[in-house]
Amino acid sequence: YVLVGLADSVHFHPRLENATGAQVYSSRIVSLLDLIAGPLHERHETTYSAPLATHAYVKETIDLPDGRSVRDYPRLVYGGAHLVDPERDWLGDVLRTSLTGAASGAAAWLAAVAGLAFVGGGGRHRSWTARVAALLGGRTRLPWYSALWTLLVLAMAIGAALALSGKYHLLGTDKVGQDVFYQAVKSIRTGLVIGTLTTLVMLPAAILLGIMAGYFKGWVDDLIQYVYTTLNSIPSVLLIAAAVLMMQVYIGNNESQFNSVTERADLRLLFLCIILGVTSWTSLCRLLRGETFKLRELEYVQAAHALGVRHFTVLYRHVLPNVLHIVLITVVLDFSGLVLAEAVLSYINIGVDPSTDSWGNMINGARLELAREPVVWWSLAAAFFFMFTLVLAANLFADAVRDAFDPRLRSGR
Repeated sequence: YVLVGLADSVHFHPRLENATGAQVYSSRIVSLLDLIAGPLHERHETTYSAPLATHAYVKETIDLPDGRSVRDYPRLVYGGAHLVDPERDWLGDVLRTSLTGAASGAAAWLAAVAGLAFVGGGGRHRSWTARVAALLGGRTRLPWYSALWTLLVLAMAIGAALALSGKYHLLGTDKVGQDVFYQAVKSIRTGLVIGTLTTLVMLPAAILLGIMAGYFKGWVDDLIQYVYTTLNSIPSVLLIAAAVLMMQVYIGNNESQFNSVTERADLRLLFLCIILGVTSWTSLCRLLRGETFKLRELEYVQAAHALGVRHFTVLYRHVLPNVLHIVLITVVLDFSGLVLAEAVLSYINIGVDPSTDSWGNMINGARLELAREPVVWWSLAAAFFFMFTLVLAANLFADAVRDAFDPRLRSGR
């Protein structure tokens, strides 16, 4: 996910062919991911098609060579276009392509294992074959065993998905014929940006104010409580809606400052992250305040005071390390909540720009598709699966980081 998000964040203007030899660049902005996944970006059908389908999902009027017209499901322009007889060859081709892609992923995994063993994974004083055996057999100090076998499953699944997406529309197409798998992959950047930037906006205020309120007490605590209590009294949805509408008015009145739709969409995305960060730091601040109340009364903190240690040193050396596990868990849980909140905000049209690829916009478009007959379910399923994967990975990462950084777990108490 991180690699896809980074590739989709590298934007540039493609160079155009010019007979005069001068360097001319297009006004259209594309990303490195668009360049890598060019066929997925360029292959558009007429309208809906089901996952791995060879024919459209709705009937159209087809003109036959003898001059007659019939209502039937037309062949797709790109999905399964290489098949001569789809009814006979489809299943075998899908299985064969999946196995080929999975084998390619397994080969890449073997290369990764060999490279890891070559650089010293599995023990530097062993032979290369002994290192490989130690890595795959779980006989290493670090848990390479679990990581490598999980990587094998991921590599095979990704290999199969990439192979199938080259011949078919893996997750079908939407109303205007765009590939849903490509839309879901493009939405990864939006989810990562909202979760990461919003977290970076809220962390400094939450940590600084929360620890100060619990440590200094008195008027400092009263002032900080007043600030976050007042902010919590404002409905966050209304505040976000007002801020986004203000940004829309500003963009509408200053269109000359933006060279493309992408720049306007990125500015709205950045502003949404700032507003979400301003409205979401209060819960972590309250947690840190309560934990700091308890920590400041412990013996080692009192001993530091008695020895004349400065307040900043006490906060940095004794208080902050003991609340860091709360910060990490809360941040990752908030990251997951922010990814899901984008879907809710986009559903009521106060989220990201409609031109931005996001899981929220996919769900917003799918709500009408679920009411049609037959039901178009794959856009909603794709957005749900990709969001679920990101949130699950973030929560598992949070558990591992907490076990590594919590001083009480490291000390065995």
